[in-house]
Amino acid sequence: MKLKWFLLPALLIILFLFSQCENKPSPLDRDVSLVDPNATTQTRALFMNLDHIRHNHTLFGHQDALAYGVHWRNDEPGRSDVFEVTGSYPGVYGWEIGDIELGASENLDNVNFDQMRGWIREGYERGGVITISWHMNNPATGGDAWNVEDDHHAVTKILHDGELHENFKNWLDTFVEFANSLVAFPGTENEHLIPVIFRPYHENTGSWFWWGADHCTPEEYKKLWRFTVEYLRDEKGVHNLLWAYSPAGNAADSEETYFNRYPGDDYVDIIGFDDYGSVRQPYQLERFTNRIRTIVNFAEARNKIPAITETGYETIPDPQWWTGTLLHALDHDSTTRRIAYVLVWRNSNNATDRQNHYYTPYPGHPSADDFIEFRNHPLIVFENDLSDIYTIP
Repeated sequence: MKLKWFLLPALLIILFLFSQCENKPSPLDRDVSLVDPNATTQTRALFMNLDHIRHNHTLFGHQDALAYGVHWRNDEPGRSDVFEVTGSYPGVYGWEIGDIELGASENLDNVNFDQMRGWIREGYERGGVITISWHMNNPATGGDAWNVEDDHHAVTKILHDGELHENFKNWLDTFVEFANSLVAFPGTENEHLIPVIFRPYHENTGSWFWWGADHCTPEEYKKLWRFTVEYLRDEKGVHNLLWAYSPAGNAADSEETYFNRYPGDDYVDIIGFDDYGSVRQPYQLERFTNRIRTIVNFAEARNKIPAITETGYETIPDPQWWTGTLLHALDHDSTTRRIAYVLVWRNSNNATDRQNHYYTPYPGHPSADDFIEFRNHPLIVFENDLSDIYTIP
């Protein structure tokens, strides 16, 4: 049957549109330019799959989820406040390595590093995502990360020409050893290094840490970040890291503030922010939502992954906080729904650690039912919902 001549233009248009749809790259097809061009296959896959998942889902994370809970300690394997309330472990596990630079056997929250390795392996082998922060002690004073009363210009002293540069490299070497010890499926054909979202020098736009805004110039901070990347990646060959940049929440209120200390696209994989202030008061919810939207836009303009790298409401006094505040902001519009993950802080043990310092409910907590509703929302992903995110399709 001959095609009528007057139908030919319409057919050509249809064929053109079809070809455009067919040729349009998916998030998994596009060229991915990571900070580390030699990143391990699993690390590269993690980035690509997070970029894919975030268009329909947001992963939920919890700090120290397997190490302790409000009413239990780490001598009870398999426990998790998140699991015991919802029936699933979190999709993202946050861990902290502060004090590792001192050669300590435990971190600053009394979590044993050998046990931490085991919990990292456990969460990863079930399919979860691992992120690590580092509240590094002040190298100029010997005090903790918050030791900033007298400005000793620690950043200046640890940069290349500084008097503490070699000592600083020794501290970084302790992380090299730790990162290289994170091995999944040891002794099997599938043995490999566990990918880590590494988040050093966070909340740098505030001044409560020695690397903060009042204690070094923007250029000094950028040099600190870049040196850390280049030393670990190029000199020490650590290739299982994605690099997360996460200033304090108010940095997300303007592009100028956010990027004032940003080390550059070649040194960052994940663009995030830490925000506790704007999630505690209902009247600030619009601010929190706007910050999420801003971070998504910043990240997408640079082919990065957007994330809420720390947040939470201590003791969760609002029983509807999970759906009324957090989910309300995440599910607000098509832009906020493209954030990759959100991580809330730890559940300190009441008997042995700080009391009333917890960020997810435990069984019987007034917000437990609302947390279950949050977990069951189609936007939110816990570990049980994850498929293989460490394989490149």
